[in-house]
This record gives sequence, C-alpha cells and structure tokens, in this order.
Amino acid sequence: MTKSRPYANTRLTELITRRVLELRSKKSQIEIATEAGFTHPNMMSLIKSGATKVPLDRVPALARALEVDARLLFRLALEQTGSETTRMAVEEIFGAVVSRNEVTWLEEIRDASGQTDPALTSRARSAIRGIFGK
Repeated sequence: MTKSRPYANTRLTELITRRVLELRSKKSQIEIATEAGFTHPNMMSLIKSGATKVPLDRVPALARALEVDARLLFRLALEQTGSETTRMAVEEIFGAVVSRNEVTWLEEIRDASGQTDPALTSRARSAIRGIFGK
C-alpha cells in the first residue's frame, strides 16, 4: 500500500481483479465499468490498482456486472472505508452483513439441528475449522 494506492492489496481489489480476469471471455473491463454505471471506463483500473475505493452506492451494480454476491462486495467495500465507526453503524442497523453462501450455511445448520438454535461448542468449532483445514 502506498499513498497513491491506499487501497492496494485489499480483499476487495483482489476479488475484483480476479473476477475481471475470470469474465474476460464474456465481457471487457470497459463493459463491466459501463454495466456498473461508471461514467469513466478507467474507473475499474483505478479500483483494481487500489488508487480509489469502490463507492458504496455503486456496489449493487458492480456486483451484478462482476456476477458476485452484492452482500460480499458490500462487506469488502466497507473494509476499504477504514472506518470502524461506519462498519459498526451498518452492523448495528442491519446486523452482520452475510453473503448468500453464508446464509446457505446458516440454513443448513438450522435444518441439521432441527431448528434448535444450537450453541457453538468447542467440538462444533473444531469440526467447522477442520472442514477448512484450520
């Protein structure tokens, strides 16, 4: 991270860079920028390089253009604000920002537990971490 690229190497820039590469056979970076509503096509280059952050009001359109979960993109964009106060305010108003995939995990836990609202025990925590090799 440098002064001219304060958002470089963030999880958001890494995700956007990866998705632009993955989508290149379907659409160009300029098409993605246009779909996201950016008036300047070079905005995607600025975001990918970390020179600028993703404006929160562009998250839904950018998520559609990148074909990613808008909630995940929003959470990563919140990280870029660098403001713990902003993140906390959003979480206080809306609760934890969870992706569609995380919602699927929660639904499976509810189903598997018979809707009993199970506490996270050390055994369950170990099992979950084991799935991810942690």
